[in-house]
Amino acid sequence: MEKSEKTGLIHIYCGDGKGKTTTGMGLCARAAGYGLRVLIYQFMKDNSTSERAVLQLSENITIIDGLPQEKFSFQMTEEEKKQRRAYYEEQLRAVTKKACAENFDVLFLDEAIYTIRAGLLDEALLLDFLRSKPEHLEVILTGQNPGPELIALADYVSEIRKIKHPFDQGIPARKGIER
Repeated sequence: MEKSEKTGLIHIYCGDGKGKTTTGMGLCARAAGYGLRVLIYQFMKDNSTSERAVLQLSENITIIDGLPQEKFSFQMTEEEKKQRRAYYEEQLRAVTKKACAENFDVLFLDEAIYTIRAGLLDEALLLDFLRSKPEHLEVILTGQNPGPELIALADYVSEIRKIKHPFDQGIPARKGIER
């Protein structure tokens, strides 16, 4: 089968460096600027990331809110992890259903890969969706350490590698730059 300009491809931005979400959001801004309809959901993040404020100004971008407060998976109790897994699996089903039913052009599942690696999302659910997604739908995934099946299914895999980061020097995340 020959892929055309109307074929939606799968992007993975992974690695331990800063910039995975920034890259995905930049691609969403580019797509919306061209007139494509974009749907964004951020796993493992509250609703306060700064890029949301400007992207929500675009009539072509829809951002689905997550939980109002979030914490790192290593800070969660086993009960919280169980609750989060059920929540994130339901969110994935709802977001992907919306993307298909409302004929979006681009779907960005920010930190989906991290959520899988943290044991808070079943990778099989995501793989099933990617294998059966509408042909035109472009999908963007971010997070560290994608599994071999995700890598094999993806059309783009870009690794962002940390060489140096201010956090290593004790500089916390700054508003408008890292968050």
